[in-house]
Amino acid sequence: MSQVWEVNFDGLVGPTHNYGGLARGNLASGANAGQLASPRQAALQGLAKMKALADLGLKQAVLPPHDRPHLASLRRLGFTGRSDAELLAKAIAQAPELVQGVYSASNMWVANAATVSPFADTIDNKTHFTAANLSSMFHRSIEAPTTERILRSIFVGDDYVHHPALPAGAFFADEGAANHTRFCHSYGQPGVELFVYGASAFNKLAPKPERFPARQTLEASQAIARHHRLAPERTVFAQQHPAAIDAGVFHNDVIAVGDSNLLFYHQLAFLESESLRSQLNDAYRAEEIPGSAGIEFIEVPALEVPIEDAVNSYLFNSQLLRRPGRKGATIVVPMECMHLRTVHGYLEWLQADHPAIDEVLYFDLKQSMRNGGGPACLRLRVVMSEAQINQCPARVFLDDALYGELVDWVNRHYRDELGAADLADPALMVEVQVALSELVQLLQLQTQEVGPIYDFQR
Repeated sequence: MSQVWEVNFDGLVGPTHNYGGLARGNLASGANAGQLASPRQAALQGLAKMKALADLGLKQAVLPPHDRPHLASLRRLGFTGRSDAELLAKAIAQAPELVQGVYSASNMWVANAATVSPFADTIDNKTHFTAANLSSMFHRSIEAPTTERILRSIFVGDDYVHHPALPAGAFFADEGAANHTRFCHSYGQPGVELFVYGASAFNKLAPKPERFPARQTLEASQAIARHHRLAPERTVFAQQHPAAIDAGVFHNDVIAVGDSNLLFYHQLAFLESESLRSQLNDAYRAEEIPGSAGIEFIEVPALEVPIEDAVNSYLFNSQLLRRPGRKGATIVVPMECMHLRTVHGYLEWLQADHPAIDEVLYFDLKQSMRNGGGPACLRLRVVMSEAQINQCPARVFLDDALYGELVDWVNRHYRDELGAADLADPALMVEVQVALSELVQLLQLQTQEVGPIYDFQR
């Protein structure tokens, strides 16, 4: 087989990026609600991170934003109009909170777009995708159909299996790869898949958070594992600590990050950490892998980094990367990690004295961070062979030419400032549709099987 890569597909921030404060349990989102945002800066900051990682020799790709405002959702809720502008005006007059939801650019955080199981892990040796239903929040629950069309237009052919989102509702609430981690000795070998859930829908006696909702259920994770045809002996389910959810850890990727054979996590990330470590190593079966010593765990004590500091800095909403030619892992963190003494001190110790993580890279992602999304939120990981990359029909893999064209596209189409009052401007809707129509052509996304990916084009 050709070389196998873990490709980071980053979400391109959409033209309607704003601070709506819609995500209950996301402390940054609530704290910055109503402030002016800069869609242009947000998109350029994300692109700069993508370009920097591509320049390090990693495989980096881009996922497009969704169409916003999502008028199809307003129509489903009973709004009508002789034109799109009239429909939008009625919705603004009658239900402005719904308009905020259909304008949300939250689809930029593609860690929630889907759960992905690579071909090396599945019984049928195909890569499986399940679009997340995101049923816990209205503004995110409208994403799944567009997400599925985007994924189908990029991952085309017999190597891939695409599953629709799970049934909506509390029993099968699914937030995608933000609650899923894969461990392996090398990306092309069979690995262990870890699903982390916030609560069980059916087990009424299991611990649950008291302040904020648990957005991922055990039952949803189990259903995805079945759909993806994963080997039970290499699949592990673990509960997130309820105290962490109540502290603002709305997804597991806000308190833990793993890659290859390394798990970096906070002491309060999991309800039963010792049991989880044992289950992961039993599933990993290191003795079957030449040269493997099992999974390495870095547990950050709460006494060294209080959970409040972990949440405020997004220390764990980071990317662990395996750079070609380096022995240790590289960790990509937001610039906010420099501003808290406990966090910055811990990262300096890691870089200087811990062989597992020997490089720390800081990135300015302020626009995304103020809405509650860091480096890990912005990317979806997909294991692909060199042949699969070369056969991809879409132009989504970042190189110098595509980067330059995307920067130019953002500068021409994005507003520098956007606030809540701007959502009532019908010109914004037209601007977005013009921009996305051009982007579809730029990224060569439309396929005969899928058709137009955006509802306004269908």
